[in-house]
Amino acid sequence: MRVDVVYTGARVLSGADFRPVDAVAVHGGRVVALGAEAVEIEANKRIDLSGAVVVPGFHDAHNHMAWYGMEKTALDLSERTCRRVDDVYAAVAEAAGKQPPGSWIIGSGYDQNKLVGGHPTAEGLDRVAGEHLVRLGHTSGHMCVVNSAVLRQLDLDHVPTGGDVVRDESGRPTGLLREQAQRLLDPLRYPVPLDDIARGIALASKQYLSEGITSVQEAGIGRGLVGNSPIELAAYQQAREAGQLGVRTTLMVAAQSLHALQHAQADDVSFGLDLGIRTGFGDDWLRIGPMKLFSDGSLVGRTCAMHEPFDGEPDNRGYFQMPEEDIADTIRAAHRSGWQIATHAIGDRAVSVVLDAYAAALADFPRRDHRHRIEHCGVIDDAELARLAEMDIIPVPQGRFVNEIGDGMRAALGPSRVDRCYRQRSFLDAGCVVPGSSDRPVVEGAPLLGIADLVRRRTSSGFLLGADERISATEALRAYTFGSAYASFTERDRGTIDVGKLADFAVLSHDPTDPESLDEVRVLATVVGGDMVYERSGDAGT
Repeated sequence: MRVDVVYTGARVLSGADFRPVDAVAVHGGRVVALGAEAVEIEANKRIDLSGAVVVPGFHDAHNHMAWYGMEKTALDLSERTCRRVDDVYAAVAEAAGKQPPGSWIIGSGYDQNKLVGGHPTAEGLDRVAGEHLVRLGHTSGHMCVVNSAVLRQLDLDHVPTGGDVVRDESGRPTGLLREQAQRLLDPLRYPVPLDDIARGIALASKQYLSEGITSVQEAGIGRGLVGNSPIELAAYQQAREAGQLGVRTTLMVAAQSLHALQHAQADDVSFGLDLGIRTGFGDDWLRIGPMKLFSDGSLVGRTCAMHEPFDGEPDNRGYFQMPEEDIADTIRAAHRSGWQIATHAIGDRAVSVVLDAYAAALADFPRRDHRHRIEHCGVIDDAELARLAEMDIIPVPQGRFVNEIGDGMRAALGPSRVDRCYRQRSFLDAGCVVPGSSDRPVVEGAPLLGIADLVRRRTSSGFLLGADERISATEALRAYTFGSAYASFTERDRGTIDVGKLADFAVLSHDPTDPESLDEVRVLATVVGGDMVYERSGDAGT
């Protein structure tokens, strides 16, 4: 037998236990041999990796690919460029000087917890860009600030349930739209043209491949808070057909895109997409994943639903993005119709309500291996964590949050609750399979950064947030490979380097299971389906 390619001269971390072998053979896009057998096999091409370490391709279980790609052309308002709110205004003013009146100025990534001066305001934006339309997105995606030229075009008398328009003491809107109130912008900004979405997917793909990412789960397409277009799936197909979808993609479909279906009386497929399309439809490159449902908001934005008030705000326990009974009804309908469900829940009250809804749905319609998920699962106590594990719910926390927005989370929770925040060790000890994810562009999405933060749990100020929740480097690598594959029902084909699985690898400069080397690890190359699709110049062998 002559195979397509054999990669040699490497330390290949294979199998579920990352056992090292020195070669991997690929044919037809899949692994056909490992170690000595791979070395001896005849091949059309042999690539010597010059001692590099090969791991399964990284898999981000919760990211916003199109959003990230499209925002690469927006004003960067993160702490990299803006330390004070006046820096934000200066960036907007500079953009206004280059654009015609009446055009949109879009910025993203600001965090009021890190800005001296707090949130930008409509009044401040009016001073520097009063003749433009300005929208500045918060890093969480759960709120934005607009100027008066935009406010005048919004129907502020009909704010959607699950959101609010923040007003000052005199009752005037400050420009801050939180949660579902951002939907007031839909008549101006939605739907996004498919070409723009596809362009964002292409830009994101290029970046992801440079970081060793070979698979992602897109956390919401279609309608709702994170959807860009009711026909958004077409943009992914467009990117794929143009050869610009570089990573294998599982799409979560926004709950608002699902609807009641006509069906025979004996059928349980009563809720979903037309033709009964649901979780699992598609192929190795592009497939439908869970239904994505929002229950609450943001921790750093202090809008997630909590049992107790946020620290320093005795009247603020956050809120839900829809009535609690609607959360339960939507979960029940989707579960009955065979969907995997991924519910955003950050606050501990939201987590409790979502667990109640899952429990009720499973009691009425028992189903093995449902793999329902709680996205973020940001604040959870021991009792609810045990209940989550008992129901085999998959928690999807983000390790990188601790570093980039951990100080804001600490401030929101106060010292008595901080150890219940974005837990990892406790989930693993309870028997949960935990995936690795970033929620990019909320924070930097490079998996190597996420792995380091899962191990260290240091905030940007150096605070050790939840020392007992640290995990090992090996466990962190497993989260970003097998754990994420399991969370998307794709572990038979991805997540480990084994014979028969897809030949998706990251080629690294150092071993990421060695905690002493985490700061030194670099991605040298990325292989998808056996093809080297990214190579850091001069580093990946010949």
